[in-house]
Amino acid sequence: MATWMLLEDEPDLYDMILMMYDMLGLRGVAFSTGEEAAEWVDAVNAGEYEGELPQLALIDIRLPDSISGTQIAAKMRKSPQLKKTVIALMTAYKLSVSEENEIMKISGADLLLYKPFPRLHELHFRLKSLLAERGHG
Repeated sequence: MATWMLLEDEPDLYDMILMMYDMLGLRGVAFSTGEEAAEWVDAVNAGEYEGELPQLALIDIRLPDSISGTQIAAKMRKSPQLKKTVIALMTAYKLSVSEENEIMKISGADLLLYKPFPRLHELHFRLKSLLAERGHG
């Protein structure tokens, strides 16, 4: 069973993604602010987190606090413990090609998803393929 991480500030989408993960038999950790997620990454890096580390992270780019999802993804990529996590960034905002390229470069993410998401089976297939590519499948 794969493990995951979720960073999403919109309550309805947060609940829907958690339900989706549950339906797929996944378990993990979830955050609604960049600050919470940054504290968790710091705890992982300090050896203070005792749970299973995620193989997959779904991270919203735009968050209401001072730390963006892009910054969290970049922080995870720099972490010795989290650098192999498959990271899928997500946004409801239409980005230009140059903005997409910049976000992907800064974050080191594997995928950029636009909301609304594709159908559940298509999303599951895409994420499972990324997990397999990174040796988690």
